[in-house]
Amino acid sequence: MSQLFSAAKRLPALLLPRHHLSTSALSTSSSLPDGATPATAASGLPFLNCRRRKKLRKKLQSPRVAPIQRDAGRRLPDFEAVVRLDAALRFISRTKCYLSRLPGHCIPLADAGKLHRELGFPRGRKVSRFAARHPLLLHLPRLPPDSKPLLAFTPLMDSLIAEELVLMDAMESTRVTTVRKLLMMSAGRRIPLAKLHHCRLLFGLPDDFRDRVHKYPDYFRVAVDPKDGCHVLELVEWDPALAVSALERDFVPDEARVRRTFKFPIRHGKALPLQEDDERRLNSLTTLPLVSPYSDCSGLQPWTVEAEKYRVGVIHEFLSLTLEKRAWIHHIVEFKEEFNLTKHTYPMLLKQPRAFYLAGTEMNWAVFLKDAYREDGTLIEKDPQVLFNEKLQHYALTESESGEGVS
Repeated sequence: MSQLFSAAKRLPALLLPRHHLSTSALSTSSSLPDGATPATAASGLPFLNCRRRKKLRKKLQSPRVAPIQRDAGRRLPDFEAVVRLDAALRFISRTKCYLSRLPGHCIPLADAGKLHRELGFPRGRKVSRFAARHPLLLHLPRLPPDSKPLLAFTPLMDSLIAEELVLMDAMESTRVTTVRKLLMMSAGRRIPLAKLHHCRLLFGLPDDFRDRVHKYPDYFRVAVDPKDGCHVLELVEWDPALAVSALERDFVPDEARVRRTFKFPIRHGKALPLQEDDERRLNSLTTLPLVSPYSDCSGLQPWTVEAEKYRVGVIHEFLSLTLEKRAWIHHIVEFKEEFNLTKHTYPMLLKQPRAFYLAGTEMNWAVFLKDAYREDGTLIEKDPQVLFNEKLQHYALTESESGEGVS
Protein backbone atom coordinates (compact mmCIF):
# COMPACT_ATOMS: atom_id res chain seq x y z
CA MET A 1 0.00 0.00 0.00
CA SER A 2 2.84 2.39 0.80
CA GLN A 3 4.34 1.76 -2.65
CA LEU A 4 1.06 2.60 -4.34
CA PHE A 5 0.77 5.79 -2.32
CA SER A 6 4.30 6.92 -3.18
CA ALA A 7 3.66 6.20 -6.86
CA ALA A 8 0.44 8.21 -6.77
CA LYS A 9 2.30 11.23 -5.45
CA ARG A 10 4.55 11.24 -8.49
CA LEU A 11 1.64 11.30 -10.94
CA PRO A 12 0.68 14.58 -12.59
CA ALA A 13 -2.44 16.32 -11.34
CA LEU A 14 -4.59 14.96 -14.15
CA LEU A 15 -3.54 11.37 -13.37
CA LEU A 16 -4.67 11.32 -9.74
CA PRO A 17 -8.03 10.01 -8.50
CA ARG A 18 -10.89 12.38 -7.94
CA HIS A 19 -10.13 13.16 -4.30
CA HIS A 20 -6.60 14.21 -5.31
CA LEU A 21 -7.74 16.48 -8.17
CA SER A 22 -8.21 20.20 -7.75
CA THR A 23 -11.14 21.94 -9.37
CA SER A 24 -8.80 23.85 -11.68
CA ALA A 25 -7.17 20.69 -13.06
CA LEU A 26 -10.25 19.76 -15.05
CA SER A 27 -11.61 23.22 -15.73
CA THR A 28 -13.29 24.05 -19.01
CA SER A 29 -10.52 26.40 -20.09
CA SER A 30 -8.98 25.99 -23.53
CA SER A 31 -5.53 24.91 -22.27
CA LEU A 32 -4.28 22.08 -20.12
CA PRO A 33 -2.67 22.67 -16.72
CA ASP A 34 0.99 23.57 -16.57
CA GLY A 35 3.22 20.55 -16.99
CA ALA A 36 0.43 18.33 -18.35
CA THR A 37 0.42 17.29 -21.96
CA PRO A 38 -2.48 15.67 -23.84
CA ALA A 39 -0.58 12.36 -23.70
CA THR A 40 -0.16 12.39 -19.93
CA ALA A 41 -3.73 13.55 -19.46
CA ALA A 42 -5.04 10.72 -21.64
CA SER A 43 -3.03 8.16 -19.66
CA GLY A 44 -4.82 9.34 -16.53
CA LEU A 45 -8.28 8.44 -17.80
CA PRO A 46 -8.44 5.08 -15.91
CA PHE A 47 -8.00 6.92 -12.59
CA LEU A 48 -11.14 9.05 -13.09
CA ASN A 49 -14.78 8.21 -12.64
CA CYS A 50 -17.04 7.96 -15.68
CA ARG A 51 -18.25 11.55 -15.54
CA ARG A 52 -14.82 13.10 -15.29
CA ARG A 53 -13.39 10.64 -17.78
CA LYS A 54 -15.97 11.70 -20.36
CA LYS A 55 -15.29 15.37 -19.66
CA LEU A 56 -11.54 14.97 -19.99
CA ARG A 57 -11.81 12.86 -23.16
CA LYS A 58 -14.03 15.51 -24.75
CA LYS A 59 -11.53 18.19 -23.81
CA LEU A 60 -8.58 16.28 -25.25
CA GLN A 61 -10.44 15.85 -28.53
CA SER A 62 -11.18 19.57 -28.78
CA PRO A 63 -9.48 21.35 -31.72
CA ARG A 64 -8.12 23.84 -29.19
CA VAL A 65 -5.71 21.29 -27.71
CA ALA A 66 -5.59 18.46 -30.26
CA PRO A 67 -2.20 18.67 -32.06
CA ILE A 68 -2.22 19.14 -35.80
CA GLN A 69 0.55 16.53 -35.99
CA ARG A 70 -1.45 13.48 -34.99
CA ASP A 71 1.52 11.13 -35.19
CA ALA A 72 3.58 11.77 -32.06
CA GLY A 73 6.65 10.23 -33.67
CA ARG A 74 6.75 12.93 -36.36
CA ARG A 75 6.46 15.91 -34.03
CA LEU A 76 9.48 18.19 -33.79
CA PRO A 77 9.69 19.65 -30.26
CA ASP A 78 11.77 22.66 -31.32
CA PHE A 79 9.17 23.83 -33.84
CA GLU A 80 6.36 23.20 -31.37
CA ALA A 81 8.23 25.31 -28.82
CA VAL A 82 8.33 28.24 -31.27
CA VAL A 83 4.54 28.09 -31.58
CA ARG A 84 4.09 27.97 -27.80
CA LEU A 85 6.38 30.97 -27.39
CA ASP A 86 4.26 32.94 -29.87
CA ALA A 87 1.16 32.12 -27.84
CA ALA A 88 2.87 33.18 -24.60
CA LEU A 89 3.89 36.53 -26.10
CA ARG A 90 0.62 37.27 -27.90
CA PHE A 91 -0.40 39.84 -25.27
CA ILE A 92 2.81 41.86 -25.43
CA SER A 93 2.99 41.80 -29.25
CA ARG A 94 -0.59 42.95 -29.76
CA THR A 95 -0.39 45.51 -26.96
CA LYS A 96 2.75 46.97 -28.53
CA CYS A 97 0.99 47.39 -31.87
CA TYR A 98 -2.10 48.92 -30.32
CA LEU A 99 -0.54 51.32 -27.81
CA SER A 100 2.15 52.51 -30.23
CA ARG A 101 -0.60 54.11 -32.34
CA LEU A 102 -2.10 56.02 -29.39
CA PRO A 103 -0.92 59.46 -28.23
CA GLY A 104 1.31 59.14 -25.20
CA HIS A 105 1.46 55.36 -25.65
CA CYS A 106 -1.06 54.86 -22.85
CA ILE A 107 -4.71 54.00 -22.32
CA PRO A 108 -7.03 54.07 -19.29
CA LEU A 109 -6.94 50.73 -17.54
CA ALA A 110 -10.75 50.48 -17.55
CA ASP A 111 -10.81 50.88 -21.34
CA ALA A 112 -7.99 48.39 -21.81
CA GLY A 113 -10.02 45.74 -19.99
CA LYS A 114 -12.64 45.92 -22.74
CA LEU A 115 -10.14 45.42 -25.58
CA HIS A 116 -9.35 41.74 -25.14
CA ARG A 117 -9.17 41.15 -28.90
CA GLU A 118 -6.97 44.16 -29.63
CA LEU A 119 -4.61 43.52 -26.70
CA GLY A 120 -4.52 39.74 -27.05
CA PHE A 121 -5.68 38.44 -23.65
CA PRO A 122 -8.59 36.09 -22.85
CA ARG A 123 -11.96 37.63 -22.35
CA GLY A 124 -12.94 38.05 -18.72
CA ARG A 125 -9.35 38.26 -17.41
CA LYS A 126 -7.76 41.30 -15.86
CA VAL A 127 -5.40 43.14 -18.16
CA SER A 128 -3.35 44.29 -15.16
CA ARG A 129 -2.34 40.68 -14.45
CA PHE A 130 -0.95 40.29 -17.96
CA ALA A 131 0.85 43.64 -17.79
CA ALA A 132 2.50 42.58 -14.52
CA ARG A 133 4.19 39.69 -16.36
CA HIS A 134 6.22 42.19 -18.45
CA PRO A 135 7.43 44.80 -15.94
CA LEU A 136 10.26 46.01 -18.19
CA LEU A 137 7.88 46.96 -21.01
CA LEU A 138 4.51 47.79 -19.42
CA HIS A 139 3.57 49.47 -16.17
CA LEU A 140 0.69 51.13 -14.36
CA PRO A 141 1.85 54.70 -13.62
CA ARG A 142 1.38 55.98 -10.09
CA LEU A 143 -0.97 58.93 -10.41
CA PRO A 144 -2.92 61.14 -7.96
CA PRO A 145 -5.76 59.33 -6.16
CA ASP A 146 -8.48 61.20 -8.05
CA SER A 147 -7.14 60.20 -11.51
CA LYS A 148 -7.89 57.07 -13.52
CA PRO A 149 -5.24 54.32 -13.61
CA LEU A 150 -3.44 53.90 -16.93
CA LEU A 151 -1.76 51.14 -18.87
CA ALA A 152 1.39 52.62 -20.42
CA PHE A 153 4.77 51.85 -21.90
CA THR A 154 7.89 52.04 -19.77
CA PRO A 155 10.74 54.32 -20.87
CA LEU A 156 12.56 51.21 -22.11
CA MET A 157 9.61 50.27 -24.30
CA ASP A 158 9.41 53.81 -25.67
CA SER A 159 13.07 53.61 -26.68
CA LEU A 160 12.46 50.26 -28.36
CA ILE A 161 9.52 51.71 -30.32
CA ALA A 162 11.74 54.56 -31.52
CA GLU A 163 14.45 52.07 -32.50
CA GLU A 164 11.94 50.03 -34.48
CA LEU A 165 10.77 53.10 -36.40
CA VAL A 166 14.36 53.78 -37.48
CA LEU A 167 14.68 50.14 -38.53
CA MET A 168 11.46 50.34 -40.56
CA ASP A 169 12.78 53.34 -42.48
CA ALA A 170 16.09 51.60 -43.18
CA MET A 171 14.36 48.46 -44.49
CA GLU A 172 11.76 50.25 -46.61
CA SER A 173 13.29 49.35 -49.98
CA THR A 174 13.43 45.67 -49.03
CA ARG A 175 9.78 45.71 -47.94
CA VAL A 176 8.80 47.38 -51.23
CA THR A 177 10.41 44.49 -53.10
CA THR A 178 8.49 42.00 -50.95
CA VAL A 179 5.16 43.65 -51.74
CA ARG A 180 6.02 43.77 -55.45
CA LYS A 181 6.72 40.03 -55.48
CA LEU A 182 3.44 39.34 -53.65
CA LEU A 183 1.57 41.34 -56.28
CA MET A 184 3.36 39.52 -59.08
CA MET A 185 2.23 36.19 -57.65
CA SER A 186 -1.39 37.22 -57.12
CA ALA A 187 -4.19 36.75 -59.62
CA GLY A 188 -4.86 39.96 -61.49
CA ARG A 189 -1.66 41.45 -59.97
CA ARG A 190 -3.72 43.11 -57.22
CA ILE A 191 -4.28 42.55 -53.48
CA PRO A 192 -6.71 44.37 -51.15
CA LEU A 193 -4.90 46.79 -48.89
CA ALA A 194 -6.83 45.50 -45.87
CA LYS A 195 -5.33 42.02 -46.32
CA LEU A 196 -1.80 43.36 -46.52
CA HIS A 197 -2.40 45.47 -43.44
CA HIS A 198 -3.74 42.48 -41.53
CA CYS A 199 -0.58 40.47 -42.35
CA ARG A 200 1.86 43.38 -42.10
CA LEU A 201 3.83 41.89 -39.18
CA LEU A 202 4.37 38.74 -41.21
CA PHE A 203 6.39 40.67 -43.82
CA GLY A 204 7.77 43.44 -41.60
CA LEU A 205 5.58 46.17 -43.12
CA PRO A 206 5.15 49.35 -41.06
CA ASP A 207 1.77 50.39 -39.71
CA ASP A 208 1.61 53.32 -42.13
CA PHE A 209 2.57 51.32 -45.23
CA ARG A 210 -0.78 52.23 -46.83
CA ASP A 211 0.45 55.82 -46.90
CA ARG A 212 4.00 54.93 -47.93
CA VAL A 213 2.93 53.14 -51.12
CA HIS A 214 2.03 56.52 -52.63
CA LYS A 215 5.76 57.31 -52.62
CA TYR A 216 6.30 54.67 -55.31
CA PRO A 217 4.00 55.48 -58.24
CA ASP A 218 6.27 53.53 -60.59
CA TYR A 219 5.55 50.32 -58.68
CA PHE A 220 2.10 50.63 -57.08
CA ARG A 221 -1.30 52.08 -57.81
CA VAL A 222 -4.15 52.30 -55.30
CA ALA A 223 -7.58 51.71 -56.84
CA VAL A 224 -11.12 51.12 -55.62
CA ASP A 225 -12.71 47.77 -56.34
CA PRO A 226 -16.13 48.46 -57.92
CA LYS A 227 -17.55 45.21 -56.49
CA ASP A 228 -17.19 46.03 -52.79
CA GLY A 229 -15.68 49.52 -52.73
CA CYS A 230 -12.51 48.33 -50.98
CA HIS A 231 -9.10 49.80 -51.74
CA VAL A 232 -6.76 47.46 -53.60
CA LEU A 233 -3.07 47.73 -54.34
CA GLU A 234 -2.21 47.08 -57.99
CA LEU A 235 1.08 46.38 -59.70
CA VAL A 236 2.08 49.05 -62.19
CA GLU A 237 4.96 47.35 -64.00
CA TRP A 238 6.13 43.75 -64.24
CA ASP A 239 9.81 43.16 -63.41
CA PRO A 240 11.23 39.93 -64.90
CA ALA A 241 14.21 40.13 -62.55
CA LEU A 242 11.89 39.69 -59.56
CA ALA A 243 9.93 36.82 -61.10
CA VAL A 244 12.41 34.26 -59.79
CA SER A 245 11.33 32.21 -56.79
CA ALA A 246 13.58 31.20 -53.91
CA LEU A 247 13.18 27.58 -54.99
CA GLU A 248 14.48 28.37 -58.47
CA ARG A 249 17.50 30.13 -56.99
CA ASP A 250 18.28 27.07 -54.84
CA PHE A 251 17.75 24.75 -57.80
CA VAL A 252 20.84 26.01 -59.61
CA PRO A 253 23.53 25.26 -56.98
CA ASP A 254 21.94 22.12 -55.48
CA GLU A 255 19.53 20.50 -57.91
CA ALA A 256 19.60 17.07 -56.23
CA ARG A 257 18.56 18.41 -52.82
CA VAL A 258 15.72 20.45 -54.22
CA ARG A 259 14.43 17.51 -56.25
CA ARG A 260 14.32 15.36 -53.11
CA THR A 261 12.33 18.00 -51.24
CA PHE A 262 9.01 17.48 -53.04
CA LYS A 263 7.11 14.41 -54.13
CA PHE A 264 3.93 14.22 -56.19
CA PRO A 265 3.00 10.53 -56.31
CA ILE A 266 1.19 9.20 -59.36
CA ARG A 267 -0.46 5.78 -59.28
CA HIS A 268 1.02 3.30 -61.74
CA GLY A 269 1.91 -0.38 -61.89
CA LYS A 270 4.92 -1.51 -59.87
CA ALA A 271 6.35 -3.44 -62.83
CA LEU A 272 5.58 -0.80 -65.42
CA PRO A 273 7.93 -1.42 -68.38
CA LEU A 274 9.40 1.96 -69.25
CA GLN A 275 12.28 3.04 -71.42
CA GLU A 276 14.87 5.39 -70.00
CA ASP A 277 13.37 8.51 -71.59
CA ASP A 278 9.86 7.58 -70.44
CA GLU A 279 11.06 6.91 -66.90
CA ARG A 280 12.83 10.28 -66.81
CA ARG A 281 9.67 11.96 -68.04
CA LEU A 282 7.60 10.23 -65.33
CA ASN A 283 10.08 11.25 -62.65
CA SER A 284 9.82 14.85 -63.82
CA LEU A 285 6.07 14.65 -63.19
CA THR A 286 6.38 13.18 -59.71
CA THR A 287 9.14 15.55 -58.51
CA LEU A 288 10.35 18.88 -59.79
CA PRO A 289 10.21 21.14 -61.66
CA LEU A 290 7.45 22.93 -59.82
CA VAL A 291 5.30 25.34 -61.77
CA SER A 292 6.64 28.83 -61.14
CA PRO A 293 4.47 30.82 -58.70
CA TYR A 294 4.91 33.84 -60.97
CA SER A 295 3.38 32.10 -63.98
CA ASP A 296 -0.18 32.47 -65.24
CA CYS A 297 -2.22 29.62 -63.76
CA SER A 298 -5.59 30.57 -65.25
CA GLY A 299 -5.43 27.64 -67.69
CA LEU A 300 -4.64 24.98 -65.08
CA GLN A 301 -7.34 22.56 -64.00
CA PRO A 302 -7.61 22.46 -60.18
CA TRP A 303 -7.32 18.65 -59.90
CA THR A 304 -4.21 18.17 -62.06
CA VAL A 305 -0.65 17.55 -60.87
CA GLU A 306 0.48 20.78 -62.51
CA ALA A 307 -2.08 22.77 -60.51
CA GLU A 308 -0.93 21.15 -57.25
CA LYS A 309 2.69 21.89 -58.14
CA TYR A 310 1.72 25.49 -58.72
CA ARG A 311 -0.04 25.78 -55.34
CA VAL A 312 2.87 24.14 -53.52
CA GLY A 313 5.25 26.57 -55.21
CA VAL A 314 3.05 29.53 -54.25
CA ILE A 315 3.03 28.56 -50.56
CA HIS A 316 6.77 27.90 -50.63
CA GLU A 317 7.44 31.33 -52.13
CA PHE A 318 4.93 32.97 -49.78
CA LEU A 319 6.74 31.55 -46.75
CA SER A 320 10.14 32.52 -48.16
CA LEU A 321 8.97 36.15 -48.32
CA THR A 322 7.99 36.21 -44.63
CA LEU A 323 10.39 37.40 -41.97
CA GLU A 324 10.55 34.16 -40.01
CA LYS A 325 9.88 31.75 -42.92
CA ARG A 326 6.65 30.59 -41.33
CA ALA A 327 3.02 31.69 -41.20
CA TRP A 328 -0.18 30.83 -39.39
CA ILE A 329 -2.82 29.13 -41.46
CA HIS A 330 -5.16 32.14 -41.21
CA HIS A 331 -2.46 34.25 -42.85
CA ILE A 332 -2.30 31.83 -45.78
CA VAL A 333 -6.07 31.52 -46.08
CA GLU A 334 -6.27 35.31 -46.14
CA PHE A 335 -4.84 35.20 -49.67
CA LYS A 336 -6.70 32.16 -50.97
CA GLU A 337 -8.45 34.12 -53.75
CA GLU A 338 -5.30 35.93 -54.81
CA PHE A 339 -3.18 32.74 -54.86
CA ASN A 340 -5.88 30.36 -56.18
CA LEU A 341 -5.70 28.09 -53.15
CA THR A 342 -8.32 25.41 -52.54
CA LYS A 343 -9.89 23.83 -49.46
CA HIS A 344 -7.42 20.95 -49.84
CA THR A 345 -4.47 23.05 -48.68
CA TYR A 346 -4.08 21.05 -45.45
CA PRO A 347 -3.77 17.58 -47.07
CA MET A 348 -1.59 19.12 -49.79
CA LEU A 349 0.89 20.35 -47.17
CA LEU A 350 0.82 17.03 -45.34
CA LYS A 351 2.05 15.30 -48.49
CA GLN A 352 5.22 17.44 -48.47
CA PRO A 353 6.80 16.68 -45.05
CA ARG A 354 10.32 17.39 -46.31
CA ALA A 355 9.46 20.93 -47.32
CA PHE A 356 6.90 21.98 -44.69
CA TYR A 357 6.24 21.29 -41.04
CA LEU A 358 2.86 21.87 -39.43
CA ALA A 359 2.91 22.82 -35.74
CA GLY A 360 0.26 23.82 -33.25
CA THR A 361 -3.30 22.67 -32.68
CA GLU A 362 -6.08 21.80 -35.08
CA MET A 363 -7.75 25.14 -34.41
CA ASN A 364 -4.67 27.29 -34.98
CA TRP A 365 -1.59 25.86 -36.65
CA ALA A 366 1.49 27.27 -38.33
CA VAL A 367 3.43 26.20 -41.43
CA PHE A 368 7.23 26.21 -41.25
CA LEU A 369 9.60 26.28 -44.20
CA LYS A 370 11.95 23.54 -43.00
CA ASP A 371 14.89 24.43 -45.27
CA ALA A 372 15.11 27.85 -43.62
CA TYR A 373 15.61 26.35 -40.14
CA ARG A 374 18.32 24.40 -38.41
CA GLU A 375 17.60 21.17 -36.58
CA ASP A 376 17.27 23.05 -33.28
CA GLY A 377 14.45 25.23 -34.64
CA THR A 378 16.46 28.42 -35.16
CA LEU A 379 16.46 30.46 -38.35
CA ILE A 380 19.51 30.16 -40.58
CA GLU A 381 19.28 33.71 -41.92
CA LYS A 382 17.70 36.38 -39.72
CA ASP A 383 16.25 39.63 -40.98
CA PRO A 384 17.14 42.75 -38.92
CA GLN A 385 13.49 42.92 -37.87
CA VAL A 386 13.73 39.35 -36.54
CA LEU A 387 16.78 40.31 -34.47
CA PHE A 388 14.83 43.23 -33.05
CA ASN A 389 11.87 40.97 -32.25
CA GLU A 390 14.17 38.57 -30.42
CA LYS A 391 15.53 41.42 -28.31
CA LEU A 392 11.97 42.51 -27.52
CA GLN A 393 11.09 38.94 -26.52
CA HIS A 394 14.12 38.85 -24.25
CA TYR A 395 12.90 41.92 -22.38
CA ALA A 396 9.34 40.58 -22.33
CA LEU A 397 10.44 37.33 -20.68
CA THR A 398 12.60 39.12 -18.09
CA GLU A 399 10.71 39.45 -14.82
CA SER A 400 13.18 41.69 -13.00
CA GLU A 401 11.86 45.20 -12.71
CA SER A 402 15.37 46.58 -12.31
CA GLY A 403 16.43 44.98 -15.57
CA GLU A 404 19.72 43.81 -14.08
CA GLY A 405 21.47 41.30 -16.24
CA VAL A 406 19.54 42.28 -19.36
CA SER A 407 21.83 43.02 -22.29
